[in-house]
Amino acid sequence: MTAGTAAVHKTRKGGRATALVLATAGFAVNFWAWALLSPLSSTYTEMLGLTPLEASVLVAIPVVVGSLGRIVLGALTDRHGGRLMFAVASMLGVVPVVFLAFAGSYPPLLAGGFVLGLTGATFAIGVPFVNAWFPPERRGLALGIFGMGNIGTAISGFATPWLAERFGRPVPFLVVAVALVAVGLAFLAFGREAPGARRATEPFLVGFLAAARLRATRELAAMYALTFGGFVAFGAYLPLYLKAVYGLSTADAAARAAGFVVLATLARPVGGWLADRSGGEVVLSWALAVAVVCAVAVSFAPPMALATAGFLAMAAVLGLGNGAVFALLGRAVPAHAVGSATGVVGAVGGLGGFLPPIVMGLIYQATGSYAIGLMLLAAVAAGALVYCWFVLRPAAAVRLIREEGI
Repeated sequence: MTAGTAAVHKTRKGGRATALVLATAGFAVNFWAWALLSPLSSTYTEMLGLTPLEASVLVAIPVVVGSLGRIVLGALTDRHGGRLMFAVASMLGVVPVVFLAFAGSYPPLLAGGFVLGLTGATFAIGVPFVNAWFPPERRGLALGIFGMGNIGTAISGFATPWLAERFGRPVPFLVVAVALVAVGLAFLAFGREAPGARRATEPFLVGFLAAARLRATRELAAMYALTFGGFVAFGAYLPLYLKAVYGLSTADAAARAAGFVVLATLARPVGGWLADRSGGEVVLSWALAVAVVCAVAVSFAPPMALATAGFLAMAAVLGLGNGAVFALLGRAVPAHAVGSATGVVGAVGGLGGFLPPIVMGLIYQATGSYAIGLMLLAAVAAGALVYCWFVLRPAAAVRLIREEGI
């Protein structure tokens, strides 16, 4: 090892913790912002007399915009680096958050929610930023820890309704606005790019199409649509579901939904850690198998104790699946294209969270039951399980043999 290489290695090792802490904290705050409307959906429904479909659209709008925005922010991160992009995106997120604090009718809420989606797109900034700091054999765990920024959704579930009820509806929005400013300033003051990180130079469209053409990108996008999409969908829609099916209060339903999010978030680094050791395809297969069983079980609206166990088990395996997907992505995609690939995978995954609330709202409005929607989830998870076990897993074994020259 040359003196220059040794210096880069020492700098990289010393900066990993700072980079990971900054990215995880920034992701958490931005996800709190992204999830501000969901815990207040019942409040807006009662205040504005919204139909179930209108309430579902209000919750889903930030999800779909944040999902598609990941394509752009991921590509920009490949070109300009995570430090600058995280700072700029967080500062820009203040605008819709403050606007929503004082929006009191349906059209302004939709407009504010649309722009609010930017905060959910910051996921595509953090993945390449963290990925560049860690060696391949540790990326699964590192990206899993970064993914714990999903806890922002749980913080929103606990804190947003409490702050709104105790101090007034604008207060949680203003608290988040201050936190976003703090994140932006922290990245500007303390953020650093990984030494030796290669920047993409090709135009946006070229980089996006190159990443989208990779087979690994397309396969992992589909798997992430199910695991992360399921996580987002349940995190957003579970309060409405629990109120309708089990008659829970708004606060109780929001707290239980937040517990779902917390468990899924804590399981994410475990999924990455297991993927580093046992293979992401194996971890993902077992997670999907458990998700199928849980979705079928809760579709029958069992007693609350059994439903709680089913939803918590589903939360855990969806979190494991999330961690496994990005452990695979960090190894399967060239380093300079991780941002663009993350944008594609993250966009599809976020769209996976957009569709289920809409479908569940339509099905419930038409039939008065959520059973069909949950059965559809079980069927999709079963199909993904078959593909993962019989296609992805053998393909990974072949790649490993080639890499080791066996």
